[in-house]
Amino acid sequence: MNYDHIALPDVSGLSVGIIGGTGPQGRGLAYRFARAGQRVLVGSRSTERGEQAAVELGALPGVAAGTVSGGDNVFAAGADVVVIAVPWEGHRATVAELSPQLAGKIVVDCVNPLGFDKQGPYPLRVEEGSAAEQAATLLPESRVCAAFHHVSAVLLADPEVDAVDLDVLVLGDDRDAALQVQALAGRIAGMRGVFAGRLRNAGQIEALTANLIAINKRYKAHAGIRVTDV
Repeated sequence: MNYDHIALPDVSGLSVGIIGGTGPQGRGLAYRFARAGQRVLVGSRSTERGEQAAVELGALPGVAAGTVSGGDNVFAAGADVVVIAVPWEGHRATVAELSPQLAGKIVVDCVNPLGFDKQGPYPLRVEEGSAAEQAATLLPESRVCAAFHHVSAVLLADPEVDAVDLDVLVLGDDRDAALQVQALAGRIAGMRGVFAGRLRNAGQIEALTANLIAINKRYKAHAGIRVTDV
């Protein structure tokens, strides 16, 4: 089936919460969703930092007044769809702590478990198979998907970049939840959400980020992924 013939749901009215919304990836995604017209809740371990980030994002070009609000991570977990964008080191503890607030929610994990040494980045072994599968284990009452792993935080945060041209690979066992995440990705100018399989396949998607970092270093680029013939 051609991508153009897939009916994606209308997600324009959904609010998007960003857990870890003051970090580079979370902040960049918050900006792009706000710029696309979604209501965004920016979360942080500190209420003050979340509120300050919301003020700064709300002042950026293309963001309508009142679109972005901020607080702690519990505040951000109150959104309709919640994105986990925390550092890998704090992933397990943060997700487990928010389990009650995330029950029944679509949760999108974009965390890449990577290590770094003198040879560069490399994927870390995760007991559950991937960060997304770890989240699913910790959130049995949530609808967990994996997406937004290969999006450059630099491009996301740059107001002069009108469109971020790439495909977002979306994985999940709940097909309706995955469709909504695909639709959210498509709300961002230049992006397309492409279903890429069940959550058990998230490990290689997360690990591919190490290869993209190598590409970026070699070619001084902000490489993304495009899926052909779809």
